[in-house]
Amino acid sequence: MSGMFYECSSLKNINLSNFNTQNVINMIGMFYGCSSLKNINLSNFNTQNVTDMSGMFYGCSSLKNINLSNFNTQKVTNMNSMFMICSSLTNLNLSNFNTQNVTDMSYMFYGCSSLTNLNLSNFNTQNVTDMSYMFYGCSSLTNLNLSNFNTQNVTDMSYMFYGCSSLKNINLSNFNTQNVTHMSRMFKECSSLTNLNLSNFNTQKVTNMSKMFQRCSSLTNINLSNFNTQNVNYMDEMFNYCASLKNINLSNFNTQNVLDMTGMFSCCYSLTNVNLSKFNTQKCIVIFMFFECSSLKKENVIVKDKKIIYELNNIKFFKDIAEFI
Repeated sequence: MSGMFYECSSLKNINLSNFNTQNVINMIGMFYGCSSLKNINLSNFNTQNVTDMSGMFYGCSSLKNINLSNFNTQKVTNMNSMFMICSSLTNLNLSNFNTQNVTDMSYMFYGCSSLTNLNLSNFNTQNVTDMSYMFYGCSSLTNLNLSNFNTQNVTDMSYMFYGCSSLKNINLSNFNTQNVTHMSRMFKECSSLTNLNLSNFNTQKVTNMSKMFQRCSSLTNINLSNFNTQNVNYMDEMFNYCASLKNINLSNFNTQNVLDMTGMFSCCYSLTNVNLSKFNTQKCIVIFMFFECSSLKKENVIVKDKKIIYELNNIKFFKDIAEFI
């Protein structure tokens, strides 16, 4: 049944009460692009043999509710983009979902901008390898329960919470990030977060942290004390526009393989203290590293590296450029 109603963009109602789906194995993009669909009755769907539900409701931007309480997802391996751009969806009950065999959850709730609560405490994610873009653009989300997430096999978390601008708290204490290589833009524009404790994060395999916390403008505390950055190549704009952060202790950061730190702390207007005592920038671009750090004084920056000292000596110059622009 893959693509069965693909881009039936004028369709408002579908009655599938007579469908016998017991032998169906593929529902990829089944309702893809049904942007006018307001009601859908799937109460008689038998999904016991379905293995792929990727993009199933992609672009169903008028749907406010989907009742999936009867869905049997025990054989499903792919949920990529399943609810992508379901921008009117306000309620989504996935309490009966069995996700034990799912390997791909990337883009799953991408653009679900009207969802305020999402309880995924029943999700078994032990086999998932890709969670990139999973909650991208869920801008109304205030509660997100990921307490039972097993992320031991996940390799990609890039853009995972990008644009979750209403999220004030997120508990990731159970996250196992031992195999993650990409964290680029992971929390970008999470502008309501005030605290973020990532002390349990194992980042030994991460190569990209570019813009990881960019525009987390309410963040006042961030614990990165256990970050292992020995393999990271990109830290550009990592804390860009973290306008409420006053102190950052990165004394544990190993930056020997970093190639780009451009604008790493740029527009951190409240930053008064930063410990970069172990920073090695011999391979690195550091231009505009402290651009518009208007509260930062050179004497409160702990550093030994010549490149960074050069940047510090030009703080006023960078401010003047900002004023000129």
